[in-house]
Amino acid sequence: MGAKCFGEFVGTAVLILLGDGVVANVLLRKSKAEGAGWLTIATGWAFAVVMGVFAAVGCGSPDAALNPAVTFGVAVETGDFSKCIPFFVAQMLGAMLGAFLVWMHFLPHWPETEDPGAKLACFSTMPAIQNFGANLLSEIIGTFVLILGVAAIFSKKVAIGGPVAGVGPYLVGVLVWAIGLSLGGTTGYAINPARDLGPRIVHSLLPLGRKMGSGWSYAAVPVIGPLIGAGLAGLFVRLAHL
Repeated sequence: MGAKCFGEFVGTAVLILLGDGVVANVLLRKSKAEGAGWLTIATGWAFAVVMGVFAAVGCGSPDAALNPAVTFGVAVETGDFSKCIPFFVAQMLGAMLGAFLVWMHFLPHWPETEDPGAKLACFSTMPAIQNFGANLLSEIIGTFVLILGVAAIFSKKVAIGGPVAGVGPYLVGVLVWAIGLSLGGTTGYAINPARDLGPRIVHSLLPLGRKMGSGWSYAAVPVIGPLIGAGLAGLFVRLAHL
């Protein structure tokens, strides 16, 4: 279990470094990618997932969940919850490390950026229109699609034995890309409690110059919503025998 947790830690750190990194690249002042837009962000996050998965597998976690919602969804599907707590801890710590590295990488750009909302967006999600019920539903739907998609990609019904070795992570990246492009504009598609909560904690602790609060009144949504969506998807996958 120790090697698997280390893999989850490293993989999640890579995920957040590249994922939050692309947001910072687009939003922070005087970055050469400033203003590149939503397509760049969605694409960067998709590639971040691919690299995070490979890093996790290479460092000892064949599960390569990188996400407490994925871990929970698989647990609901299989009935084995033994990995939940150790993976949750590893994923949270990895997410916090990744967020810290983003801060370090863009160090001169934080004081140049006057918009505190842009700084928060480099770490965690906030909704386009704040409505607890609608925001929660968006995260539930997005995460349901994530878990269902991952299960389908690796299902024996898709291909005997699942996708060709090494292709799976790319297909998961495409899935995350699709979610971002199609469903991400409402809440920023956290679809991952560690991805949102870990960097939000780091944002609250770091010196960023002028900054707003860390959005704690909203912070429960990207944690609870993905877990509900994952649980429902795990149950669906179990009943559908994917």
